Amino acid sequence: MNGNVQVVVIGGGYGGVTAANRLARRDGVSVTLVNPRPHFVERIRLHQLVTGSDDATEGFGKVMGGNVRLVVDTATRIDAAERQVSLAGGGTVSYDYLVYAVGSGAADPGVPGAAEFAYWVSDFEGAERLRSALDATPATAAVTVVGAGPTGLETAAELAEAGRKVTLVCGDALGPSLHARGRRPVARRLAKLGVTVLEGPHARVTEVTQDAVQLDEGRELPSAVTIWTAGFRVPDLAARSGLRTDTEGRLVTDATLTSVDDVRIVAAGDAGVMPDHPFRKSCQAAVQLGPAAADTILRRIAGKTPSPVRMFFAGQCLSLGRNEGVTQFSYPNDKVNALHISGRTGAGVKEIACRFTLNKLVSGARKASSRGSHSDNTDRVEAPQSELPTTPPDTRRVA
Repeated sequence: MNGNVQVVVIGGGYGGVTAANRLARRDGVSVTLVNPRPHFVERIRLHQLVTGSDDATEGFGKVMGGNVRLVVDTATRIDAAERQVSLAGGGTVSYDYLVYAVGSGAADPGVPGAAEFAYWVSDFEGAERLRSALDATPATAAVTVVGAGPTGLETAAELAEAGRKVTLVCGDALGPSLHARGRRPVARRLAKLGVTVLEGPHARVTEVTQDAVQLDEGRELPSAVTIWTAGFRVPDLAARSGLRTDTEGRLVTDATLTSVDDVRIVAAGDAGVMPDHPFRKSCQAAVQLGPAAADTILRRIAGKTPSPVRMFFAGQCLSLGRNEGVTQFSYPNDKVNALHISGRTGAGVKEIACRFTLNKLVSGARKASSRGSHSDNTDRVEAPQSELPTTPPDTRRVA
């Protein structure tokens, strides 16, 4: 391909930012990133935003190369035939290649009252709403966390350590993604924090009201604030644009992350799926998929055949409050094993993982910026903050 190549990245999460930084290092490639927020969200710290121990944000000027053009707006449609992205603000952005990195967010659980009365911590806006609700609620009021995956465990522990009276409704099991041995220190820590844990066949929520949670065994739990952490979904942008998706709405790709419908569209992160190579939605996956998506595009630009993606997992890190945590190790294929670290050491490993991830983004930004003359991209926002969505978009996961 002759001349300057225009690449548009939709989504400024871990996958989108790492893809943009890798692409921006290449001469002859211009990168535009479209994101609904003017800042980068550290999604793996959103449970800390809820209690105020971290703001869970960084400026894009720190984590993204200064030669990446930032457009603060929401993509509403992809016109693959015209190679153009329509924006909520009324404009369009043209591309030669597109990185689809729109992420994931809270799923509608289909439980009566949940969408109306429950809060979530799966995206920045949802976490801010939850924090405001907690600030307006007495510290002694009952709080219910629904879902005992990583997000639910971290949120329940964070709130309990802050002095909240927390009930965790697990469904069948506490920490289903963990090894049986890794669940034990989690259970001990939650008990130490005073969290009431409900698990088993009857620990399922059938209805949420403004001040209570109904379980399928007929039991009603008082709940001034109910937090729903079970399940994630991806935005329907790909489906609305006529691209092939799976039953969860993820863009279907081949092993090189390329859309099965269009070789110029490549996925990175939660919103894509390789049917023959499934992966867990996580920050750990996104920071591998972003650079891999960029490499697929760069190889095509160079006239070469892209290589299949190879992913490796190390485990799952959970913070259980600020003072303790659990690190669950896994085999490279993401199957967990019995090895784990708990207590203060576990918390330390989680904090190191969070800082390491951020530092990798900063390092990628520096490498990208070294190609251009700009050191900061925060003054090139193309839509005012007033155009940001006032309600949480359908766009996480806590790793």
